[in-house]
Amino acid sequence: MDRAAKKQCVASLTDVFKTTSVVVVAHYSGLSVVQMQVLRKQMRAAGATVQVAKNRLVKIALQGTEAASISELMRGPTLIAYSDDPVAAPKAAVAFAKNCDKLVILGGAMRATALDVDAVRSLATLPSLDELRAKLVGLIQAPAARLARLTTAPAAKLARVFSAYAGKDAA
Repeated sequence: MDRAAKKQCVASLTDVFKTTSVVVVAHYSGLSVVQMQVLRKQMRAAGATVQVAKNRLVKIALQGTEAASISELMRGPTLIAYSDDPVAAPKAAVAFAKNCDKLVILGGAMRATALDVDAVRSLATLPSLDELRAKLVGLIQAPAARLARLTTAPAAKLARVFSAYAGKDAA
């Protein structure tokens, strides 16, 4: 990798660390190419990205960003997984690590907050932003639907009484 490519890589990584909401760092030693492809596919499906870069370039890119505290995790064969959704990357990484013991989660960062392994795992158990929005919409709609049923119930009862009375007269 020549100097220009390294500068471009550092600029790209700096942009990633400044714009994404969560970064997960993991060791990938011993993963086969097929397993790495599966990991990338699962991350992509979750809305996250996996990137392998030279540790030195990642450390340079981390300087001056909120996630600078994770530079100490960059030792050995490490990868970074990141996403805009705060739970997408941790959820996909933890799910893959359960099935493949060769992926070892080291920690991560959520904006300026450094995360240890347990924090990444607990973050993975949270519902995603879309799930939370769906629950919120359901909670907002429930009282309105209940109110609509309550207001139409007396009219429905009255209609059933008239129907029963009309049926009684016909018989």
